[in-house]
Amino acid sequence: MDIDARIKRRRRQDESPRLIQDYETLSPAAHIDEPSDRGPVFERLLDHLDPVFDSRLPPNAYVYGPFGSGKSAIVTALFTHLERLSTEPRSVIYTTTRAGSPTSPGFIYVDMRETTSKFTFYHRVLDALVDEPVPEHGISTEKLQERLHDLLDEFTTGVVVAVDHVGEPNTTDIDELIEMFAGLPSNVSWLSIGRKPPDQIALSEYTATTIQVKRYQRQMLVDVLMTRASEGLSRQALNHEQARQIAAWADGNAHDVLAALFVAADRADQAGRSRIEKADVISALDEIPQPSVSLGRVLALPDNKQAVLRELVDLDEDERASVTATTEAISARPDVDLSPGTVKRFLYEMAEIGIVERVQSDVENRKGRPPSRVELRFPPTAFSRLYNLKQ
Repeated sequence: MDIDARIKRRRRQDESPRLIQDYETLSPAAHIDEPSDRGPVFERLLDHLDPVFDSRLPPNAYVYGPFGSGKSAIVTALFTHLERLSTEPRSVIYTTTRAGSPTSPGFIYVDMRETTSKFTFYHRVLDALVDEPVPEHGISTEKLQERLHDLLDEFTTGVVVAVDHVGEPNTTDIDELIEMFAGLPSNVSWLSIGRKPPDQIALSEYTATTIQVKRYQRQMLVDVLMTRASEGLSRQALNHEQARQIAAWADGNAHDVLAALFVAADRADQAGRSRIEKADVISALDEIPQPSVSLGRVLALPDNKQAVLRELVDLDEDERASVTATTEAISARPDVDLSPGTVKRFLYEMAEIGIVERVQSDVENRKGRPPSRVELRFPPTAFSRLYNLKQ
């Protein structure tokens, strides 16, 4: 547990007991500073990055593994720590006075779920390299690229850019990603992260090293659950038997065990209980679709699409009998300022990328094929609670 978490608990001593101490810590979309039981993977990544300790750039690499294996958590934690170690002053691109060239490579993390264009990619890389905020408007992609070249010319050791969630639906195409890196100076190397094996993604000819991250073992998942519970819940809110039950169900998927913990804790908290009960765990496991979609993907969608999903979660069974009925029900909600045509288009688009699923409805339709209804591919309780907390 970090110092901030300890302070938060002290400040709550005078308040009434609360089961959930910190929703963010419980979120399956959030990463902690020290991922549990992933020492060997950290060592393999450090072996690859070892040249940076001699002020040299490592070659390009690809980190891959199945959904929920902890790839993002590992890389974000490692890059955060490596960047903290880099104490050399950075050059500010908007001034003519240079602060001096860093003596070790820089480290930048870019989430491709939130980086959907060349402009956004170059903007995020540049913003990570300078002290002053980079304007989001009134500047062209070409100008951003030019400023990046000017700045990186000052970096004799270069930078390593981690690009996460490559090859996922609704993210930048691999060919376009390669083109983006081709537009950067030669003193930039990448560490790409994705789910597909190397032979199924068009990065092999540009990548010198591949690092596989395997599924969590069951006991590791128990440790993950108990660590998150100790940081996000009141004391003894989750017992080891419950953690083992969730871990056995999840089949090595850390995202799903955290989603189950989140939903079970929320149900218990809403019922006013101080501990998670067996019924909360059973309800949570029943709620999570298999296979499920990462809540990180859902929460990275544009705001208007998330708003549609938030209303979809609250619809009753009759309102979800068909896409048409769902569209009409969502469009009629006072918090939705979208036309029925836009709502229906959003539903179809989200079905295409797997956020929701269109399944044949039970409603009889004598005029042609049966209508389809929309089913969620993510736990609604976790999404709605995290969505509400952002508002």
